[in-house]
Amino acid sequence: MREEIATFLANDVKDPRILGLVTVTAVEVSRDLRHAKVFVSVLGSDSQRSATFEGLEAVAGHLRGRVGRALRLRVAPEFEFKNDESIAHAAHIEQLLAQVRKDLPPESPATTPPADSPKSHDEGSGD
Repeated sequence: MREEIATFLANDVKDPRILGLVTVTAVEVSRDLRHAKVFVSVLGSDSQRSATFEGLEAVAGHLRGRVGRALRLRVAPEFEFKNDESIAHAAHIEQLLAQVRKDLPPESPATTPPADSPKSHDEGSGD
């Protein structure tokens, strides 16, 4: 179901409020298949995110029919779109880690062994 929704949003949606920065991260379906929570990550400003969710609600009926036909369901689920911050959160963590790496002092020569310190195989063999 996630793939069908993602394909529709990436290729077939005509609503201008839904930008290409929408990623379907997960879908939770009720046991009776009548309700589905679709978790999406939307990159952009708060106003873009709000407009995208309005667009998603507007195309939900068309999407419901398409998913029902594609998956051959007797009753297609009603979709509830939820904001998923996990991708934005991961990007923020990566940004913080990159900053920490940049602020670290370069590796000092004392932490790396000198190139000529290991003994060769001929030394200490007693031959």
